[in-house]
Amino acid sequence: MTPNGIDFKASGGNPTGRFTNGRTISDIVGMFSTMLGMDIQIDYFNITRKEIDKLLGKSNGRELIMKRSIFSISVGSNDFLNNYLLPLVSVGARVNQSPDAFVDEMINHFRIQLTRLYEMDARKFVVSNVGPIGCIPYQRAINQLNEDECSDLANKLAVQYNGRLKDLLAELNDNLPGANFVLANVYDLVMELITNYAKYGLRTGSSACCGFGGQSQLAGIIPCGPTSSLCSDRYKHVFWDAYHPSEAANLILAKQLLDGDNRYVSPFNVRQLSAL
Repeated sequence: MTPNGIDFKASGGNPTGRFTNGRTISDIVGMFSTMLGMDIQIDYFNITRKEIDKLLGKSNGRELIMKRSIFSISVGSNDFLNNYLLPLVSVGARVNQSPDAFVDEMINHFRIQLTRLYEMDARKFVVSNVGPIGCIPYQRAINQLNEDECSDLANKLAVQYNGRLKDLLAELNDNLPGANFVLANVYDLVMELITNYAKYGLRTGSSACCGFGGQSQLAGIIPCGPTSSLCSDRYKHVFWDAYHPSEAANLILAKQLLDGDNRYVSPFNVRQLSAL
């Protein structure tokens, strides 16, 4: 819904399901993105995979998927924000399930999902870790934090998950012949942008551009929608809304993933992965 997509030229400024003012990282790098759950996406890809074979023949279809396709995958943030960290609702979950158990469950399920894609001939993967979710406007607002503070619990969960994710991708690279799993270090990338926003020509790394109540804390709680206040300098904000980066931030992040060094993308960047 509006004003999402206000700067997305391909849609004439109309919303398209992207939760930002313009392009996402996937748009900029040249990858397809969707908000469906990953299990459903894999089921749909299984159907598409069969159609590709019908159109191109099995040999050509397999070559297209194995050599000329990159699978960009970003999961984990919503599992924490809409489950383990959800106010009130999540209290019971935290009592009944330790952070270790919650992360274990996420990683084990993700291993199954990635292996399913490999079995459908996917070979080139870019997998993003979880960003510093404790620093997003929503977490700052509900925890009543200052603009230079972050939620320790949320960030500790992200760091814990990211460590396990790094090990998982190394395991899959070792055990799945021909597979190349690239880790996109979104956590450090976004933290760099939040901390040193001025270095990148931005004005704020804490306030949401779109939200209820202008630049007050309410802008970090009430979702971006048609009646929301909108900042006048959205190209100067790291965050578009309470959860998502602006197009300006996405451009900076995408450039690092495409051509950056192993601080932010490893064992090689997206351009190098594409050339394999």
